[in-house]
Amino acid sequence: MEAPPDNDVLWARSLHFTHRDGSPGIAGVSLGVREGEILAVGGPRGSGKTALLRCLSGLVPAQRGEVWFNSVPLHTLGPMARERVRRDRFGWIDPAPVLVPELNVWENAALPLMLRGVGRRRAKTAALEWLERLDIGDKTRKRPHELRQSERQRVCIARALAPAPTVLFADEPTAPLHRADRGHVLRTLTTAARSHGITVVLATHDADTAALADRTLSLLDGRRVNTVHLPPVAETEGRATCSLSV
Repeated sequence: MEAPPDNDVLWARSLHFTHRDGSPGIAGVSLGVREGEILAVGGPRGSGKTALLRCLSGLVPAQRGEVWFNSVPLHTLGPMARERVRRDRFGWIDPAPVLVPELNVWENAALPLMLRGVGRRRAKTAALEWLERLDIGDKTRKRPHELRQSERQRVCIARALAPAPTVLFADEPTAPLHRADRGHVLRTLTTAARSHGITVVLATHDADTAALADRTLSLLDGRRVNTVHLPPVAETEGRATCSLSV
C-alpha cells in the first residue's frame, strides 16, 4: 500500500463505487488535494460528483480503491472511526438545507461545536461570526420554518464553517440560492477557506462557480476527463450540452 504525498491533505487512488441499484457512481478516479486548496469537481448532473465527495469524506466506503486523509487510510477504518473523523475534521454542505426544526438559527449553526463538547458560549460566538458574514445575523433567534429556503442554506453553510474544519465538502452549496445571492455566498466561502487554511472540495455543474476554485477536476459518467465545457446555468438551463476531450 503506497502512502500519499506529504503535501496532500486528501489523496485517493483508483476509487470505484456503484450505487445500490447497480447504477455506476465513479470508476477508477484518482486525485490529490493540497492543504488549503479549493478544488472544484465539475461535470453535468449524474456525472458522479456527489458519489466522489461521499467516498472522499468517508460517508460511504468505496467498493475498491484508497482514500487517505493526512496520511490516515480512511478506507481501512471502521464505521465508528470514520464517523469520528467526519465529526472532528470534516465539514459538509448539502444541496438542500436540512436544519433541526426545534433549534433556532444560531443553535443550528453552533450544533457541530456543541456536539464536540465546546461550551455553549464559545460555540454561540463562533456561530454568530459566520452568520454575520453570510448576512443572516439578524435572524439568529428565528426557527427554520420562519426562514426562506435561501436563508436556511446560509445557516447550513455557517454550520459547516463554524467548527473550522480541515476539509470542507460542498455539494452544490449554492443550488437553493438565487443567482443574485450566489456570488456573495461563494466569495464568503472561498475567502473564509483561504483565510482559515480550509481545504475545500466543491461539487458544481456551474462554470461560474467552478471558476472561483484553484483547480477543477472534471467528471463524466463517473470517470475523469480532461475538460468538460459547461456554459453558465442561467442562460442555458435545461438545454445545455457539453463538449469534452478525454
